[in-house]
Amino acid sequence: MEYRVIIPAAGQGKRMQAGKNKQFIQLEDKPVIVHTLSTFQNDPNCKQIVLVINKKEKNEFQALIETYHLTKVVRLVSGGTERQHSVFAGLKALPQENADALVLVHDGARPFVTIDMISRVAKKAAATGAAVLAVPIKDTLKRSDGSVIIETVDRSELWAVQTPQAFHYSLLFEANVHAEQKQIEATDDASLVEAFGRDVSIVMSDETNIKLTTPEDLIFANVILKWRKGTL
Repeated sequence: MEYRVIIPAAGQGKRMQAGKNKQFIQLEDKPVIVHTLSTFQNDPNCKQIVLVINKKEKNEFQALIETYHLTKVVRLVSGGTERQHSVFAGLKALPQENADALVLVHDGARPFVTIDMISRVAKKAAATGAAVLAVPIKDTLKRSDGSVIIETVDRSELWAVQTPQAFHYSLLFEANVHAEQKQIEATDDASLVEAFGRDVSIVMSDETNIKLTTPEDLIFANVILKWRKGTL
């Protein structure tokens, strides 16, 4: 299932407390963003990668692309003030082919995505128009006012959503236009499609497809690397 992918990597990730863009943090022998890009580089169904960056870091990203021979990265696009603006900028940078062409959006700081995960979410989106990877919530969830518990939330229908999220190009584009017109803000692309009145399918993922957000996540990241290599 052929697709193109937008990878937002412009955020500075202040919660990581790294003093730099978390995309450049080393995981074993490579920066986080190289781990992420390499998976798409190695997927024969991936035709193009648009990388959305902070323009001040363009030289650093360009150097990584050249060093690691990431030939599918066809555009470096300057990001916007919020993630959804960055994704829309990346979407506009893609050639507008047929309306049902598949476009994926994947977090640059989610380096453990696999080709199998990508293939399954792309296949579902091709059939339905929109799909996301997700895992069921395992923990007991509480709603609080900040000091005491107000209620326990039923987790039976709750999912933790990941990326990549996959869409027909026209659907994602129209959902972004609608969000601009209605001043809708969202933390993921599926939310924009939902606000546009369209269904989004869920595809089962697994817990290793983590997003690196805090320093503690780097501990889990190194464990996942060792586990996948069979050295744990």
